[in-house]
Amino acid sequence: MKLPVNYDELTPKQRREVREFYCKWQEWKCIHCNNHLLKDPADFVQKLRLDLDLFPKGFLTHPIHLHHNHKTGLVIGAVHARCNGVLWQHHGE
Repeated sequence: MKLPVNYDELTPKQRREVREFYCKWQEWKCIHCNNHLLKDPADFVQKLRLDLDLFPKGFLTHPIHLHHNHKTGLVIGAVHARCNGVLWQHHGE
């Protein structure tokens, strides 16, 4: 797979394939908090408040997200859903 890819140009099936690729490539570690992607995010992430009104309905429903640059659309890596929210709300990513 040639990376990075443009998130905005991917179908839902392609997003799933890219997400699975990144999970394996990252050895199932979140690129933000470094905890295992199938476990809870790190404590420093859990402590930060998320304003759920800022996010689309169901944002936290899927546990693993593809983090991407909102300006270029390029995928950066796989993160916990909560880490993705923290990156967006608290870091402008």
